[in-house]
Amino acid sequence: MFGNSDYTRRGALKTLAGAAVMAAVPPVPPLFAADLKGNIKQSVCLWCYSGYMNKNNMSLDSFAVACAEMGIQSVELTGPGEWPTLKKHGLICAMVPTGSIEKGLNRIEHHDDCLASIKKKIDESVANGFPNVITMSGNTAGMDKQEGLDNCVTALKKIAPYAEEKKITICMEFLNSINHKDYMGDSTAWFVEMVKRVGSPRVKVLYDIYHAAMMKEDPMADIRQHAECWGHYHTGGMPGRNEIDSTQTLDYPALMKAILATGYTGYVGQEFVPKNADALASLRAAVNICDV
Repeated sequence: MFGNSDYTRRGALKTLAGAAVMAAVPPVPPLFAADLKGNIKQSVCLWCYSGYMNKNNMSLDSFAVACAEMGIQSVELTGPGEWPTLKKHGLICAMVPTGSIEKGLNRIEHHDDCLASIKKKIDESVANGFPNVITMSGNTAGMDKQEGLDNCVTALKKIAPYAEEKKITICMEFLNSINHKDYMGDSTAWFVEMVKRVGSPRVKVLYDIYHAAMMKEDPMADIRQHAECWGHYHTGGMPGRNEIDSTQTLDYPALMKAILATGYTGYVGQEFVPKNADALASLRAAVNICDV
């Protein structure tokens, strides 16, 4: 998710709050006219564009117009105050946020608060027609990783029946523990065991390709071998979590083809932090790269 320490959820939300009260710029013109293949349902993480939007006095309404014109179907990691604007332009929020990165389900003392937040967001997702909510493992802070895994499984087994009833998928995010120092859920093996032990079709993993690569995992092999564990994907260039084009090392067209070959029908969220001054051009290019 937030792969750069300069781009935190809290900071992004403050920036967006300021942008929301600014006058909307004229609607962004269409960035391309070619029809997408549409085999991959694409989403974008709003926080990555908060700086660009603030600098260019761009409202959420205008950003949503631009996304819709690109063929993007979702603007994720957004909250209830933003959803009416998304819906106005035919967009959804494919991943609804809950809780914090540091305080997650790996500690029993956090279970009540975390599960209450997840349940609330499941209800909001049902009411708005959204498919997924996100949760976190939390930081290790000296805890044995097996103990943390046991605690996550315990918590997820408690909430899984509710998620199944409401037909909403809970996705715990795979983050690297370098940018997010000490984050517990930082390996494929840890997450695969978690999903298998919970044993619910509504408890999966948000597989962030950038974060997995940072941990020297093999995203291509992970996608092919453990497809049943992944409920959502995020992109990001390697290294640096910037544009996903030829300036970086991951082969995103090949990765998207591998995702399609598994039968995956969910969303892929663009979560790179644009370096280019024209962030919307970078986003358009990423949409085309992933449109396989």
